[in-house]
Amino acid sequence: MKFKIARTSMVSLFATVLALGMVAPAHADDHRCSLARSAGKWSFTDNGTVVGIGPRIATGVFTLDGAGNLRNGLATSSLNGSIADETFSGTYTVNPNCTGTLSGEIFVSGVEQFAVTLNLAFDEDMKQIRGIFTSAVEPNGTTLSTVIGLEGRKQ
Repeated sequence: MKFKIARTSMVSLFATVLALGMVAPAHADDHRCSLARSAGKWSFTDNGTVVGIGPRIATGVFTLDGAGNLRNGLATSSLNGSIADETFSGTYTVNPNCTGTLSGEIFVSGVEQFAVTLNLAFDEDMKQIRGIFTSAVEPNGTTLSTVIGLEGRKQ
C-alpha cells in the first residue's frame, strides 16, 4: 500500500514539474519586447538641455502603431523659456532585448524645428519607455548638442 501511494505521489510530482517546465518558457516569451507589443498611446516628459541654447522640457502624447511608426505626436515644450505647441512623427525600432531607436521630426505651426534621434529602453513589461536624445539637427543642417532624457508610460 505504501509503495502504491509513493508511486502515485512521484507520478503526480513528475507531471506537475513537467507541466510547470512547459509553462515557464511560454510565459517568458510573453515578456519579450517587440514592435507589436509596443503598440498603443503613450504619454511622456522629456527634460534636459540643448547646449548653447538652454534648458528644454516637454510633455505630451504619441502613438506607436506596432509597425514601426510614431504617429499623432503632440507636446507642449519650453526651450530656454520659449513655450511652443509641437507636433511630431517618425519611425522607431524595438529589439528583443527591450532596447530600440526612434527617429523623428518636430514641428511648430507646421514648420520643422528639429530632426531628432533617441536611443530607447522599454521596461515594466513594455509599459514604460526611457530614452536619451542622441542627436538633434536643425533644418539647415546645424547639429545641436543635447543632454535630454525622456520618460514615457503606456496609457
